[in-house]
Amino acid sequence: MSKPSSFSLRGRKALLAVKDERDASIVRRQFDRLGIEMVSWVPGEAPCCAPDIVLIDDDYLPIAGAEDRPLPEGCAVIVLLGTETPSRLKLVLDLDPTSFLVKPLRSAGIYAAVVMALERVARTTELKQQLSKMDARMRARRVVLAALVQLMHAQGLPEPAAFALLRRMAMEQRKTIEQLAAELVAQDPLARATG
Repeated sequence: MSKPSSFSLRGRKALLAVKDERDASIVRRQFDRLGIEMVSWVPGEAPCCAPDIVLIDDDYLPIAGAEDRPLPEGCAVIVLLGTETPSRLKLVLDLDPTSFLVKPLRSAGIYAAVVMALERVARTTELKQQLSKMDARMRARRVVLAALVQLMHAQGLPEPAAFALLRRMAMEQRKTIEQLAAELVAQDPLARATG
């Protein structure tokens, strides 16, 4: 299944937390043109849907601490900035925004902000998945090493020959090296006691 394009916005869902009615009408008009379904929202309340995008006015800040983050996970967060003071920017950064717009709002730039926000979320999610896989592989290396040592002692083999044997056994059994290594280590009581 292919991931949805960040450029295609039709059918996406958005929560809008915009205080100024003029800014809210500009956002509604642009989101309507782009095919984004939108729902008004007040930060702190439970979201009524699982949004792709949250557009939040910095006038709502501060809303909650990071531990009580009221924004749904995995959605693009776009902040409307009205003031560029360090204290206000610190509050904005606590939301971990994926994009921003500057007030007073104009229709120009909304599409770009949404596309950039969605793309950043997609790339961040992809990087997190890659890191998770790499972390799992790093943890599995310890088990592979234990299995190699076990084969080296049991068969009297040097490390390259033990690894070749482990790889051949894994191919014959149609398993990954990591799976076979885990099975071998689980069968050896000495490896379990020292591991």
